[in-house]
Amino acid sequence: MAQIDYFFATLSPYTYLAGMRLEEVAAKHGATINYKPLDIVALFGRTGGVPPKDRHISRIEYRAQELQRQSRNLGMDFNLQPAHWPTNAAPSSYAIIAAIKDGSGDVGKLVHSFVRACWAEEKDIAQDDVIRDCLTEARFDPGLADSGLLVGAETYAANLEEAVDRGVFGAPFYITEDDQRFWGQDRLDDLDRHLSVIKG
Repeated sequence: MAQIDYFFATLSPYTYLAGMRLEEVAAKHGATINYKPLDIVALFGRTGGVPPKDRHISRIEYRAQELQRQSRNLGMDFNLQPAHWPTNAAPSSYAIIAAIKDGSGDVGKLVHSFVRACWAEEKDIAQDDVIRDCLTEARFDPGLADSGLLVGAETYAANLEEAVDRGVFGAPFYITEDDQRFWGQDRLDDLDRHLSVIKG
């Protein structure tokens, strides 16, 4: 069975715009997704990137236009300046890590519920009640919000180190078993085609 290592950030608007399309691609090819939430700001600092607020104005303006274009093209609700961004991404990431270990619900749906809450629903994904609601929506025990915090912190840090070691520099980022790397939700069609080739 094919494997896709999925590096993402719960604060990333592009992770939100990916929707559930990765899960659809994986199901089409019988692939397993390994979900790896990480600290995107730390990743930028480690790989030569710059946080959005510190970029040149030309990059800031282009990003704003591109996000709005892509959200319209995808038919997705999107707020360019959400009320609770940036916020602390660690609590939502720890909840995802606990959910992966638990295995009872839908991890893909959980990831999307967090990014949708941030970018379309004006919710603070660092807040306990929001985290619990997202867990419940994805058919996990909301009590996972309070469990495995040490393991969550260790895994979150380990995901960052793995990402740096494997050439990841943004989110969402997808890596196949044969080390083909795909950066951005707009590369999901390329990932789909690649999986068709290696399966064929």
